[in-house]
Amino acid sequence: MGTPEFPDLGKHCSVDDCKQIDFLPFTCDRCTQVFCLDHRSYMKHNCPKGNRGDVTVVICPLCCKGVRLNPDEDPNITWEKHVNRDCDPSSYEETVKKKKKKCPVTRCRELLTFSNTIRCRDCSVEHCLKHRFGADHGCAGPKKPESRWSSLLASVEESISRLGTDLSQKLQFSSSGGNVEGNGKQNGGKVTVNVCPKCSRGFRDSSDLMKHIDKDHHGTSNA
Repeated sequence: MGTPEFPDLGKHCSVDDCKQIDFLPFTCDRCTQVFCLDHRSYMKHNCPKGNRGDVTVVICPLCCKGVRLNPDEDPNITWEKHVNRDCDPSSYEETVKKKKKKCPVTRCRELLTFSNTIRCRDCSVEHCLKHRFGADHGCAGPKKPESRWSSLLASVEESISRLGTDLSQKLQFSSSGGNVEGNGKQNGGKVTVNVCPKCSRGFRDSSDLMKHIDKDHHGTSNA
C-alpha cells in the first residue's frame, strides 16, 4: 500500500467486492468505515446507519401536533410516549387555526405556506405572493420614528415647567418674608430673623447679629 516514500498513503475500500485502493478515501460519517469514490454514498455501500440523519414526523390526529420518530426507537413506543405525555386533544382547534393562516387581504383565501409567504418590509405583515406589493394589500407604510427634535422639545418644556414651579415657590417665600417685624419675628411664628439696624442684614441667631455689629459696625447699632 502506498509508495516507498509514503508507505501509509491510501486505503482500501471497505466493500468486500471492491477493495480498491484509494489515495483520497472517504470516511462514512455514519458507520465510520473507509470507501472509495464509487462507494462513498450510503446507498452504494448499504450503510446500516444511513437513515440515522433522516427526520420523520407524524401528525397526531388527536392534537394535530407533529411527533418526531426516533430511528433508534420503535415507532409504537414513541407514539405511546406522545399520547401519555404531550397529547392534548383540547388544543386541536387552536393548532389547526395557527396552521391554516391565510392572507390578511380582504376576499383573499390564499393559505400562507412556507413557499407562498412574503413579509412586507414596510408594514411587517405577511401576505401571499399575489399581494406582496404595497399597492396590492393597501400598505400603510412604515411607522414614522419619533423625531429627535420632538423629544428635545418635550425635555425643554419639562425644564421650563420645573423652573417656573421653583420660581413661584421662591417668590411666595420672599413675599411671606416681607412681613417680618422689627424685632425679627415672622408673623407665622416658625422662622425668626434678626435684622441689623445698620445694613438690614438678617441673622437667625441673635449672637450672630451681635458678632456682626461688633465686627462690621464697631459695636454701634444706631442707624
